Amino acid sequence: MYRKYFKRVFDIMGAVLGLVVTFPILFVMGILLAIANNGSPFFYQYRPGKNGKIFRIIKFKTMHDKRNGNGELLPDSERMHRIGKFLRSTSIDELPQMINVLLGHMSFIGPRPLLTDYLPLYTAEQARRHNVRPGITGWAQVNGRNTISWAQKFEYDVWYVDNMSLKFDMKILWMTIQKIVIRDGVNANENITMVPFDVYKMQMNEVQINE
Repeated sequence: MYRKYFKRVFDIMGAVLGLVVTFPILFVMGILLAIANNGSPFFYQYRPGKNGKIFRIIKFKTMHDKRNGNGELLPDSERMHRIGKFLRSTSIDELPQMINVLLGHMSFIGPRPLLTDYLPLYTAEQARRHNVRPGITGWAQVNGRNTISWAQKFEYDVWYVDNMSLKFDMKILWMTIQKIVIRDGVNANENITMVPFDVYKMQMNEVQINE
């Protein structure tokens, strides 16, 4: 009953309330980011949702678009500005995704929506993470986020799909609040983001070949 009906009702109620309460933050950060980025304060990207259906995710844009002499984007570590670092460390950059929740693309709790490029790389077991709506936060996020391996991340995602419940969601929500307060697990070591899954997959294949 919760999985089929009540979870969506709670998502809608939470998104409406959340957008109203955080509007002052969204407004101020939007202005600051528009100045810092010299353009749009928002970052849009296509991601796979429930059953692999593609939607456009919205987040605060934490990096500018400066490029090198060859026209290539500079590394993430060089493009992220101070405001962006603050937004990521506090997870405020995720707040605009409440719009995605309201539109039905996402849920507050669920596996994080990853890149569409990764879709052909999943095993049948890993692909089960798309049996539910992706979330702003999830079981993998509160168990390490960018500090765990891709294999562990997918195990947590599938575990959530099989064990979704109101009690479980409340536990994840509470753990998320704790993580945000202590700013735990935001980045893997000193890197801005973890190794992309396609690169990780290629590395694992090379290891298996060498063995």
